[in-house]
Amino acid sequence: MIRAYVFPGQGAQFVGMGKDLFDKSSKAKDMFHKANSILKFKITDIMFDGTDEDLRQTKVTQPAIFLHSVILASLLEDFQPNMVAGHSLGEFSALVANKVLTFEDGLRLVAKRAFAMQKACEQQPGTMAAVLGADDKLVEEICKSITDQVVVPANYNCPGQLVISGSLEGVAEATEKLQEAGVKRVIQLKVGGAFHSPLMEPARVELAEAIENTKFNDGICPIYQNVTGQSVNDPEIIKKNLIAQLTSPVLWTQTMNNMIATGVRSVVEVGPGTVLQGLFKKVDKNTELASATF
Repeated sequence: MIRAYVFPGQGAQFVGMGKDLFDKSSKAKDMFHKANSILKFKITDIMFDGTDEDLRQTKVTQPAIFLHSVILASLLEDFQPNMVAGHSLGEFSALVANKVLTFEDGLRLVAKRAFAMQKACEQQPGTMAAVLGADDKLVEEICKSITDQVVVPANYNCPGQLVISGSLEGVAEATEKLQEAGVKRVIQLKVGGAFHSPLMEPARVELAEAIENTKFNDGICPIYQNVTGQSVNDPEIIKKNLIAQLTSPVLWTQTMNNMIATGVRSVVEVGPGTVLQGLFKKVDKNTELASATF
């Protein structure tokens, strides 16, 4: 059976995440200690015993989800993916699980990404909103019609669920126009900024330098990347797509459809939550879905 392993992004975190892995496995314990050392703060204290508010800080959330996913993947005895993919931040987890990046390099890049995004959010305030039950083309046209503010499609999560991102004024104007066009549900998201939009350009530039200076290896299987939704093997192309990711939309609907078209019949979500399994269910009810367990 052709199997894909998928890795969640920001929003999947919860207090206590990873504690079971730390308690059960000496390998996991070593990896968590190494992470504390690389990050120069005890992320384990926040992950295991912190508050929701502490865990919601971008500089904590992103490495926390990455660590939970990557450490869990490293403990799976039957980890033999035919392909991998990750949603936004999850792409970094997928690249480590896939051996394109080392654990240490992946964590350093995720930490850099989190700080760069936080800084960009502070420089140019923005927000995001989930548009439910609308045709993608309608959402795209309305975003395109707003020319004096930044607002763009950011996450194609599944049919009928597209997240828009941009300036506070841009998202507000798009929301009003969508409602005038008959869209009944536009939900403002509790996020720190306009992720996957042009407002992340300062973060993209900062992260690009770090990515260019990091060694990318040949993977053990193809990765489907957010920027194209297509299967990639070449480390140089993977690097280029990863740099573009922060200011480009996450083509997750396209990723799922392309995976299914290549014959995927089993999808295992590695990391906190079950969000990605829910999205796959909306695309193909016949796909076998599971959470990775150790």
